[in-house]
Amino acid sequence: MFLTGKHIPRRTFLRGLGATISLPLLDAMTPAGRVMGQIRAEADRSRLVAIEMVHGSAGAAKYGLENNLWAPAQVGRDFDLSGSSLSPLEAYRKVMTIVSNTDVRMAEAFEPEEIGGDHFRSSAVFLTQARPHQTEGSDVRVGKSLDQMFADRYGQTTPIPSMQLCIEPVDQAGGCAYGYACVYTDTISWASETEPLPMIRDPRVVFDQLFGAGGTAEQRALRRRTNMSILDWVTREVAELKRAVGTEDRRRIDRYLENIREIERRIEMVETRNRSGEVRELPSAPAGVPDSFEEHVKLMFDLQALAFASDVTRVFSFKMGRDGSSRVYPGSGVDKPFHPASHHGDNEQNIIDFAQINRYHVGMLPYFLDRLAEMQEGDGSLLDKTTILYGSPMGDPNVHNHKRCPLVVLGGTNGALAGGEHIRAEDGTPMANVLLSLMHRMGLEDMETFGDSTGEFSFGQSGLVSMEAG
Repeated sequence: MFLTGKHIPRRTFLRGLGATISLPLLDAMTPAGRVMGQIRAEADRSRLVAIEMVHGSAGAAKYGLENNLWAPAQVGRDFDLSGSSLSPLEAYRKVMTIVSNTDVRMAEAFEPEEIGGDHFRSSAVFLTQARPHQTEGSDVRVGKSLDQMFADRYGQTTPIPSMQLCIEPVDQAGGCAYGYACVYTDTISWASETEPLPMIRDPRVVFDQLFGAGGTAEQRALRRRTNMSILDWVTREVAELKRAVGTEDRRRIDRYLENIREIERRIEMVETRNRSGEVRELPSAPAGVPDSFEEHVKLMFDLQALAFASDVTRVFSFKMGRDGSSRVYPGSGVDKPFHPASHHGDNEQNIIDFAQINRYHVGMLPYFLDRLAEMQEGDGSLLDKTTILYGSPMGDPNVHNHKRCPLVVLGGTNGALAGGEHIRAEDGTPMANVLLSLMHRMGLEDMETFGDSTGEFSFGQSGLVSMEAG
């Protein structure tokens, strides 16, 4: 193929009954010459995942700060994660940039009537760093989110410009409390200041969107009745494709399709279990939603990894919680519901318990990082080309403040960040400064401001980082 100049188009799909499966980057898609350079450039485009874990951290409380329950004591590169909620990320410290001590002022109450509404503002502020307009009606307004800014620039050549996922139930209709529409707390992605984007909770829906497994209602019904995989509908196309590519590409195709089938099988098992009549922990959740938080999160991470491998989309936002949730996380070793646990009352043991829940949530991330590291694309792994933003617009949840908010950047970021560093910002630094500078490094150099940013933020330096005036 390389000698003759023939190649398979990058946008090659396997099509069957209601199924459209995009392929990963193959050697056969990269012939020598100018086209090869173009395809490689496309493959080297950064991916972005923005993850909100709601309601702050135990490390933002006085006791938590003194005992480094979130960020490590040391700044620079020689930091120690043991004892902190970030300790599950030790294996990935080389691709981790911890930015501590930034504030999210736009989520605070400015007027007396806004006091108490932090739960219903925070999520809307996380990726916009803008002030939500207080309303319970349809005249919602906040700001365009950074994931959508990135998607506008780099997601328009993919089949799906961006996707928005969540774990907890969402209801974007009507008013919630303290004069705020529910949509403010039920999404973190905004296509414009007045356009909130719906978030998908059901892995089945995500799978069907990614792999074109929807088709018509009749096609879906036929596939379910015959208990067939979407791969069964593209068997002939797979055989023809494998005859046209080399040995390594055949192995790559097999691994990719096996991953799709494994995820499909896991979703089917969840649906079968949830429709069996057994008592569910989440009785109101769709059949495709696992009762287990860990199982649910891992499915969502696997779907994101496969979407990146096939280049169906390059942008995800992922809302892993809900401020007022009373969910208990047995895997954390703490039997307290999430929201009551977050209101620790400055009791040391309660703060330690909440830090343990924080550590459990952070402990979900290595699974995703492992998946991305295992998937090779061109000259590197998907982890090398992905930026994962993990944080919260809340600081100390006990008092609902928005100071010293947790924030970590993970992944190779396509070389945008050196990684392996803890940077502690000066007091009063807006988180918006960090996000603005991160977007600059990821190719959006023409962004002059973002939210309440006051200037650039300096990455890649050890020690204290100054806040620059804008």
